Amino acid sequence: MSLLLENVKKSYREPNGSILPILNIERFELKESEQAVLIGESGSGKSTLLNVISGITSADSGKVTIAGTEIASMAEVVRDRFRAERIGFVFQTFNLLPAFSALENVLLGMSFSREKPNRNRAKELLAQVGLEHRLHHRPQQMSVGEQQRVAVARALANQPKLLLADEPTANVDISNQETILQLLRDACAQNQISMLLVTHSQEVAKQFDRVETLSDFNKIHAEI
Repeated sequence: MSLLLENVKKSYREPNGSILPILNIERFELKESEQAVLIGESGSGKSTLLNVISGITSADSGKVTIAGTEIASMAEVVRDRFRAERIGFVFQTFNLLPAFSALENVLLGMSFSREKPNRNRAKELLAQVGLEHRLHHRPQQMSVGEQQRVAVARALANQPKLLLADEPTANVDISNQETILQLLRDACAQNQISMLLVTHSQEVAKQFDRVETLSDFNKIHAEI
């Protein structure tokens, strides 16, 4: 099992002091090397769920188990290290550092793990996403599609067990959407990485065998 959520709850406190429940998930699982799409309306809690899975945000209660390790009860610093070593994250807004080249951005992705950054592997990853000619270009010198490819390479840098992708094609033009999706799918298949991809696009979702709707298993919607 690559990912298992059990009785995961997450709420936020609103400015007026009231509690706004976001997640109430009894069980959700993703098998090793499985690829799944998660769809849901804007504001339904998709990004919050990814943040809880990755440990960026702590769940209020419940268990989040990744590759056999339960992370919800970890201290924040331990969870951060685990995320760096075991989880790849492709953000909608890329989150590349503008002052650094493509190669440096991928190397920075490696710097948070226990292993020494591997320059050759970083170059290989950028070559795999078709950017061997852009190693020393900064984000502003690249197209949006190229920037997202750098983000994909960075997410794969530490050979994660689980890859999370938050609307990875939302800011990419239609001509590059298929390329980004295929890069993600092929890389995960080749490296036996499980992937959970969040999208609102039915065009993206229909390319996957497993499609989940958040409201189907997030019990918070049944309570409202």
